[in-house]
Amino acid sequence: MATEFDGQHEGEEVIFTFRRHPIAMRKGFYFMIIPFLIACIPVLIWPGDLNMLFIAFGGLGIGFLLFLYQWIGWYFSVFIVTNQRIRQVTQKGLFNRSVIDLGISKIQNISYNVPGLSGTMFGFGTMVIQTYVGDLYLDKLHHPNKIYNALSEVIQRYGPKQQAQIDEEVTTEDI
Repeated sequence: MATEFDGQHEGEEVIFTFRRHPIAMRKGFYFMIIPFLIACIPVLIWPGDLNMLFIAFGGLGIGFLLFLYQWIGWYFSVFIVTNQRIRQVTQKGLFNRSVIDLGISKIQNISYNVPGLSGTMFGFGTMVIQTYVGDLYLDKLHHPNKIYNALSEVIQRYGPKQQAQIDEEVTTEDI
């Protein structure tokens, strides 16, 4: 677990990090399998020609590169929960990265949903974090129930009530 990240505030400590479920890369698996299967067609048509195996391996190589592109987006997309905020870092492709910060004190409600049989079998779901401004949807999370429980504890410990008490202490000390 990373204890430091770019843009970390002074006194901010990382509570936990998490990322999307590997099922979020299923498009990458399709991108890997389809070129390989297409490249295997000449091998099936001309089974005696061993040079056709190079075409099949070329299809596998192209599929692997397409999968690697999806994997980079999955691996470098991470959610960081600190004692002050939730940071969503989303990597799209090689050069496109977006960052969303949401203060813990701004969170009104959190909920999660496990979609049907596939979500239950593979252990993924969607979490919704509601704020005054709008909702933040975290899709295809690995074990959303565990993340929900951990995030609930963080909000209870560092959330709006605790922030109000800290602000009150600072105000009374200034007088």
